[in-house]
Amino acid sequence: MNIYCPMTMDPERLAQFTAEWDGERDEHGRPHVPDDVLRRMEKVTITQAWGTCRGADYHYQYEGGFVCNKPGSVLVGRAMTAVYMPHRPDLRASVGAAGAEYGCEGDVVSWPIEELAKDDIYVADVFGRIKDGPVIGENLATAIYARTGKGVVHDAAVRDIDGINAIEGFVAYCRGVHPSHASPKTAALMGINCPVRIGETTVMPGDVVLAREDGVVFIPAHLALKTVESAELVTLKDEFGTQRIREGVYGPGAIDQQWTTAMDADFREWLRSEAPKRGLDPAAVEGLMQRMAGERTW
Repeated sequence: MNIYCPMTMDPERLAQFTAEWDGERDEHGRPHVPDDVLRRMEKVTITQAWGTCRGADYHYQYEGGFVCNKPGSVLVGRAMTAVYMPHRPDLRASVGAAGAEYGCEGDVVSWPIEELAKDDIYVADVFGRIKDGPVIGENLATAIYARTGKGVVHDAAVRDIDGINAIEGFVAYCRGVHPSHASPKTAALMGINCPVRIGETTVMPGDVVLAREDGVVFIPAHLALKTVESAELVTLKDEFGTQRIREGVYGPGAIDQQWTTAMDADFREWLRSEAPKRGLDPAAVEGLMQRMAGERTW
């Protein structure tokens, strides 16, 4: 356990502050959202994810203004967080000495990478720094990708962009590009697997990261399944509505307002007939049916 950083949470404390998650956790105490949910999240839009978070009273989970090294890429994974602060000699020395006792090698910017696992997204708060802000370049990006198969969301610049771009599959959402780096005299690592602030958002370890060209949503783990189910239901509803308009069954005015009981029933029957054609899991379809039962929300 990386207790050499003053803001790091141990597994018990992390579980305490992510108590609404009742599923599996990793060795560090982070919520471990299932792989299937991550796969399904790749089709969710930023607007859909933001809507679910906001509907659950999580109003500060979206942040825009990022630069992506591979425009148009979708990045989904579990957040592994780190927080840096402007250099302060006494803290930097204390963290360095504590890390040395635990066998940490190299500069502190490499230490969080040792905590990464498959499908993690390295989310780092480097206080939005551009010059002297990059905590990753080509070498560390290579190490990150080798461990995660994913990429990063960094509230800072990155460096060695040509080398980073050459790493196939590695996606970075960052604040820009700069040839400098976060040296021992500019930034100090203060915490790993702890709450971090990315712009106007609060991110917890284990949140699901959804990054697209229109920004990033950090989805609390306990809302991840609801997010994908809601998005899938909205997508199916839109397809049904478009088809029925083409067929002349309903007009656009009827589709765009709250549906009648008969329209709800029509949609449920359409969904049952479409499931085999789309290879949908019967249990998942039945779950959608149960969610719709008694609701008049479409």
